[in-house]
Amino acid sequence: MILASLDFSQFFSTELAGEVFSSICVVFIICVLAIIVSILARKADPLKKPKGLLFIAETGVNFFDGLVSNLMGPRFEGFGGFIMAIAVYLFLSFIWGLTGLPSPCTYLAVPLSLGLIVFVLIHATSIKYTKWKYFKRYVDPIPIFLPVNLISMWAPLLSLTMRLFGNAIAGWTLMTIIYWGFAKIQDLIFSAIPSVFREIVFTPFLTPLLHCYFDLFSGFIQTTVFIFLSMIFISMEAPEEELEKVMVKGGK
Repeated sequence: MILASLDFSQFFSTELAGEVFSSICVVFIICVLAIIVSILARKADPLKKPKGLLFIAETGVNFFDGLVSNLMGPRFEGFGGFIMAIAVYLFLSFIWGLTGLPSPCTYLAVPLSLGLIVFVLIHATSIKYTKWKYFKRYVDPIPIFLPVNLISMWAPLLSLTMRLFGNAIAGWTLMTIIYWGFAKIQDLIFSAIPSVFREIVFTPFLTPLLHCYFDLFSGFIQTTVFIFLSMIFISMEAPEEELEKVMVKGGK
């Protein structure tokens, strides 16, 4: 009886959610920019200083490579490309709301997917450096802690996912309430004006300031927090003795 009342058509629907469409657009923009930068880099003179988009790309690569080297250490050399890709995607996803389309981060699947990527890298890094000792972490300090350790292993995933989703949905909710409030105020004050012209009284002059905070500033802050936490969580899985081996090898 219960199964008969459920609607399973939603699982087979071909309708594309607005947030998913926005995410596809953001990825497409990043891919196009990457292709343009690749073409410019091939044609550029290595003896001359890069300009325009190529200069911005080179500055970004140097910045993220240096950030990874300083925060994660020499063990993660070459990891800057991944961090840069995540940072660019996240920041563009947050400011995508300025276009009037929904931000990808307000769709739980998007923050969850990013969190899962980092979650897999955390445990892959641990396995890489600790080998079979990886499984010992779940029975430390004594085997009775196995259930607790199995639950706590999901903490980074929940932290990264819910922080992104919570801040994105909070900003979207507040902006929706503000737009609704402005519309009601304008209806009360300018009821004699045709409805087509009411919305241009307050909204275009006040909401840009709010968008600067919720889309630009908040997007920058959340992107920074996400990539820093990701780097910290991943780098913590490499034991200290492994770092010493790398440093000694580099000194030789």
